[in-house]
Amino acid sequence: MRLRWDDLQLVLCVSRAGSFSGAAAGLGVSTPTVFRQANDLERRLGTRVFHRDTTGVTLTAAGREAVAVARKMEEEVGALEARIGDEDAEAAGTVRLATVDTLVAGPLLPILARLRAVRPSLVLDVRVGVRMADLRAREVDAALRAGGEPPETLIGRKLCRIAVAIYRSSSASGAGDVESAAWVTPDEALNHLASARWLRERGHSARSVMQTDSLHTLAHAVANGIGLGILPCYMADLDPRLVRVSDPIDELAGDLWFLTHPELRATARLRALSDHLAQEFGSLRPLFTGETVIRA
Repeated sequence: MRLRWDDLQLVLCVSRAGSFSGAAAGLGVSTPTVFRQANDLERRLGTRVFHRDTTGVTLTAAGREAVAVARKMEEEVGALEARIGDEDAEAAGTVRLATVDTLVAGPLLPILARLRAVRPSLVLDVRVGVRMADLRAREVDAALRAGGEPPETLIGRKLCRIAVAIYRSSSASGAGDVESAAWVTPDEALNHLASARWLRERGHSARSVMQTDSLHTLAHAVANGIGLGILPCYMADLDPRLVRVSDPIDELAGDLWFLTHPELRATARLRALSDHLAQEFGSLRPLFTGETVIRA
């Protein structure tokens, strides 16, 4: 038989109140409930814990041992709550943040560097990938993801609109004929992207000379002259090796979201990260909407 935390709370409350009725008030339950819990505890332990007489309830030797343990646990829990409270108040601790390689290759790391400058107690565990499962499975605390409205199980904050366009290598001659040129395209791992569907529908995927599961790799392939590619403007426009050959494609635009779990949104470290990202991405709106560069 194992003692439960509820058992220790019961013994502690009875010890402090000196009666079952007083313990009931402290626990927020009825006196008969406390009486039943006390009898059940003694039955499971096979020994007396409470000594009942006309003056009230006192503890036996077994009860006194239990209450000593309960007090130690109460102190440790209180200390833990205080540390967590201080950590949240100071926006301290670790945040596991999932994101994508294009943001890491683009403006995200300078943004996070500025966050570290103002929040030195915040530790970032940045994980790069395209899966949503990492957030839903609670492998991370928050994520930066492009797409539509977040699922009901997550809390989302819209940061900015994301534009995409067609790019070629700056070393390639001419503007690039999208109807006859070779293409670098997303592979099956990126089939969920609107750009992958767009390329298939227009027949451009049939002229694909390279496929990849990484938009970062795709950008490098385009920059090296392997073919045309569809890339987010916020990354490609910062790369002098890349030149736009189209205006932003409106039907492929999406939104960038900061996503987290409902129970974490009130913690100071998540609030600090969310607020910082909202301010930074707001100031970078022209870059993300493709307004900073004129097409080739």
